[in-house]
Amino acid sequence: MIRLPLLACRQLLIWFLGLACAGLTQAQGVTDTSIVLGQNLTLQEGKNSYGVAAAHGMKLYFDQVNEAGGVHGRKIVARILDDDNKADKAEANARQLVSDGAFILFGAIDGGPSAAVMKVANDLKVPFFGPLAGPPTLRSPHQPLVFPVRAEHKDEFQALMDWGKKTGLKTVGFLRADSPAGQMHLANVQRIAKALGLEVVVDIPFKGDISDAQIAEWVKAIGTSQTDMFINHGSAGLYQRLVAHAKNAGLKTTFMAVNSGSSQIAKGLGPLAKGMVFAQVVPNPRARKLAIAREYQDAARKADPKAEFSYGALEGYMTAKAMVMSLEATGRNLTRARWLQTMTNAHFDLGGVDIQYKPGNHEGSHFVDLSMVDREGRFLQ
Repeated sequence: MIRLPLLACRQLLIWFLGLACAGLTQAQGVTDTSIVLGQNLTLQEGKNSYGVAAAHGMKLYFDQVNEAGGVHGRKIVARILDDDNKADKAEANARQLVSDGAFILFGAIDGGPSAAVMKVANDLKVPFFGPLAGPPTLRSPHQPLVFPVRAEHKDEFQALMDWGKKTGLKTVGFLRADSPAGQMHLANVQRIAKALGLEVVVDIPFKGDISDAQIAEWVKAIGTSQTDMFINHGSAGLYQRLVAHAKNAGLKTTFMAVNSGSSQIAKGLGPLAKGMVFAQVVPNPRARKLAIAREYQDAARKADPKAEFSYGALEGYMTAKAMVMSLEATGRNLTRARWLQTMTNAHFDLGGVDIQYKPGNHEGSHFVDLSMVDREGRFLQ
C-alpha cells in the first residue's frame, strides 16, 4: 500500500474538489474563459426582419464586450437556434440549449415562443433573461426565473390610448389572438379605456390563417362601430393586411400599433402607413437624445460605416447590455444561484433607460415612446 504524507493528501483532495467544481461550473455554461448564453430567436431563416435586426444588435454589443476582454475575463458565447416563430420548436430549442450547457436562456422574440421558453425555464430551473416580447404572462403571475427588459404591451396600450384621448379620440377597437394571453390583453385594454373615459366598441379575436373575406368583415365592423382608434397586440403581418384593407376602404380610423414589427408594417404599407402611431419600447434609434441611442449608433457605425439604424437592433443592443451588466454585477464567482441573488434587487441604467427587479416584481423597463409615420415612411417622435 502506498502511503502519502498528510499534506500531499490534502493537496490531492483540494485538486479533486477543484475538478468537481470545475465540472459543475462548465455544465452550467461557465468556464474560466467563457459564458455560454442559450438564445432561441425568431429568425425564420432570415425572413423575420425584427428578429434579424435584434440578433444583429445583440451581436454588436457582445462583440464590443469580447473585444474589450469579456466579463471578468470571460468571453460571451451566444449559441443561437431559430424557432421559425413556432412555440413548439422554441420549447425544443430551449431544452436543447440547456442540455448543451447554456448558463442562461436569453432573448426570445414574440409572445408564443417567449412563453414556450419560459415554460422550459420553470421546468429546468434555469433563468430566462430579456425576452423581446410584451405578453402579461411573463410578469403576471410573478415569474421568479423570468427577467424581461423591455416594457410590456400594457404600458404600450396605456401610452397609445393616452395620446388618443388627448387628440380627441373616444372609441377603441382591438385586434388580438383568440387565446388566454389575448384575453388578458383585452382585459388590460378595457381597464385602461375605462380609466380614461374611453369605450371599447369592437374586439376582433383571430386564430389560424385569415382570409381576405374575413378581413373585409373586420373592416366593415370597424366602420359600422365608428371606431376612432384601433390597436393591435402583435401579429404584424396580419395587422398590415387589416390596415391596408381599411385604408383602401376609406376608413378614417387612426390605426395604432405596438412596437413589434413596426418597421415591417410601415415598409409593407408604403404610403398607406402615413399617420399611423406606434408605441416604441426603446428610444428613437436615429436620434441622439439619450445616451444609449448615441452609444448604439457609434458602435453600429464603427462596425459598419454604412449601417442603417433600427428599433429592432437597438432593442437587441439594449437587452444584451442589460445581460452583461447583470453578469458584471454578479462578479467573477459566477453561478446561477449567485446571479439570481444579484437579481433579487437589481437596478441598471442602460443610458437613459432604467430597468429594475425587486422581490415579487420583475418589471424591467416601463419606457415607452410614441412615433408617427410620415409620408416618406419615416418614424417621427
